[in-house]
Amino acid sequence: MTLDILPIGKNAKICSVGGEGALRLRMLDMGLIPGTEVSVRKTAPLGDPLEISVRGYKLTMRKDDARLIKIREEGT
Repeated sequence: MTLDILPIGKNAKICSVGGEGALRLRMLDMGLIPGTEVSVRKTAPLGDPLEISVRGYKLTMRKDDARLIKIREEGT
């Protein structure tokens, strides 16, 4: 499962971060590292971008970027 399809309010753990080069490094620098808990807080009216909660702060990211982050939903 990827972060872009996680339902609002559900918690998940990051399994892996895809992408290449500067984009991947930027996501890792923002705290999106494997093993970190993440949740989707809300989406824009048309569904893009997403606001996520990670490591105690809110982060807004595009769905295309969220699609690169593989997650495992809590409780599964």
